[in-house]
Amino acid sequence: MSEPILQVDEIAVTYGRIIPALRGVSLAVPHGAIVALLGGNGAGKSTTLKAISSLVHAERGELVGGRVRYQGEDVAGIEPWTLVERGLVQVLEGRRCFAHLTVEENLRIGSFARRPRRAEIDVELERIYEIFPRLKVRRKSLTGYTSGGEQQMVAIGRALMARPALVLLDEPSMGLAPQVVEEIFDIVAALSRDEGMSVLLAEQNAAIALRYASYGYVLEGGRVVAHGEADRLSGVDALQDAYLGGAPVDYGSRRARPAALATSA
Repeated sequence: MSEPILQVDEIAVTYGRIIPALRGVSLAVPHGAIVALLGGNGAGKSTTLKAISSLVHAERGELVGGRVRYQGEDVAGIEPWTLVERGLVQVLEGRRCFAHLTVEENLRIGSFARRPRRAEIDVELERIYEIFPRLKVRRKSLTGYTSGGEQQMVAIGRALMARPALVLLDEPSMGLAPQVVEEIFDIVAALSRDEGMSVLLAEQNAAIALRYASYGYVLEGGRVVAHGEADRLSGVDALQDAYLGGAPVDYGSRRARPAALATSA
């Protein structure tokens, strides 16, 4: 089997050199796959993504242990903009659009890391508008006056302008209507299936995340407490056990499956 596009081994993160946030988190994202990172508030999902993208330093966080390998290279400590140039892009929780800029201006910003020519940017914009037709209609609108769903599309579209190989997508469903969430997840799934884009998806909404992901990890208290194939991990009892903590469990193998899942197979 080929090496995954992302391999995280036993990473530990502290904030302010005092507060432990991650305690030996390990995970892998295969090429072209969607992998879910699940957990409640404060479980460590966003910190995990920011440790991978090197954005944790912006919040006085520090990677104090473990290893992050992207496309076969150790990238721990590499500057975030360098990772973007190499195709690793994060869409932050809460969308983080520039409210005073138009939709199209926000999208154009996403292409700067590749240093394309104007004609190339225009081609990429048309590609984004094909993916998100609603943004073409709103392209001249100030982003701060668009809906939450449209802002999430802008945030994802801006990331896609960088032509990423791996997208770290943080809580895309937050604050959005179910219909909009379905639309966004369908688009992400199509990009993974048709273009081979890899996605590490941090979500509290386990039901929808596991519907689109092939594999999942559950975090609690800054550590992985369960992981496995999405269809097996999605069992209600399995997720409840995982959120309650305990030793890490691999639900990808039949021997590790809880009784509730084993009896339903």
